[in-house]
Amino acid sequence: MWNTEDCSEQKPFICYEDHVILINESRTWEEALYYCRHHHHDLVTITNLDDQRWVQEKTKNATTPYVWTGLRYTCTLGFWFWVSDEVVRYKNWASPEQVEVKEEFNWTKAKMPWSLILISLMETNTSQKFHLIEKSLNWTNAQRYCRENHTDLISGLQQLDQLNQTWNDSMKEKLENVFIGLYSDVWVWSDKSSFSFRNWNPQRDRENEELDCAALTDQGTWRNDKCGEQRSFICYEDHVILINENRTWEEALYYCRHHHHDLVTITNLEEQRWVQEKTKNATTPYVWTGLRYTCTLGFWFWVSDEVVRYKNWASPEQVNECDMSGAMETGRDHKWVKINDEKKFNFFCSK
Repeated sequence: MWNTEDCSEQKPFICYEDHVILINESRTWEEALYYCRHHHHDLVTITNLDDQRWVQEKTKNATTPYVWTGLRYTCTLGFWFWVSDEVVRYKNWASPEQVEVKEEFNWTKAKMPWSLILISLMETNTSQKFHLIEKSLNWTNAQRYCRENHTDLISGLQQLDQLNQTWNDSMKEKLENVFIGLYSDVWVWSDKSSFSFRNWNPQRDRENEELDCAALTDQGTWRNDKCGEQRSFICYEDHVILINENRTWEEALYYCRHHHHDLVTITNLEEQRWVQEKTKNATTPYVWTGLRYTCTLGFWFWVSDEVVRYKNWASPEQVNECDMSGAMETGRDHKWVKINDEKKFNFFCSK
């Protein structure tokens, strides 16, 4: 969880660039901010569960009980803000009354509410919807049903966390022995996502080779099961779809608005990771997104009218020119690039 501390305290801190870097040097918050901006990009911003887990993993090597993040309090305006200009939407204070609590991994405040300390974060992406299918099918037929009627069997830690956080207790009681999208090959997700997290029940049968599909236990852990068993199962809805057709940006925009909803919008790191996971099936080096440059007003915008706050440019210093649109790399670091919109690439639509 997070805590506030006096900015003059000497602590390690976390910068972010393409990746998160733990700096094991004890500095004040302002010294840490200067260091990150001088040597990397900025103090870290945490906007969702994926960010939190990624950063929290790094804290194992910290040499102090807390590390600085990019959260700051303004006395003049009376609110907290991220120095990266991200809006502080999610809050997780352990004690709004500023009582310090160190062991429960909530946010805690010290005497001077100036800068935030990282401990933990919790938020979900609500762009996926989950459907418990209360009919008994074997795993293969359950996968087929989900793909024909929804998107796929529920896959990955992020979706399972969302399910756990958004469903009430009466719904959760129905989750024992329902199929999920994990199957043995050696274990891969049904939708081909590459999430490596595993949550196996320690008592599961490791010897029976016939148990080559996965199901949830009543504790939320996973157990291997026979794919031929008849069970309920969970499908998920995905609002991002990769179109493996080569089109100009305007052709892609027309296609998405005619057949789906719009070209995809990416507003945070969690959405970035979700979209980039799908680029492995692209057939072009870049894929079009809904980013567009306006020469008249001189700024980038999302065609969905979202403000461009989160940025992931490969080269921010690249000159902006007329007839440019934003695409994502399908390899390397999946950065955004500014490309003439007459180029033809695959593209992402939002549903």
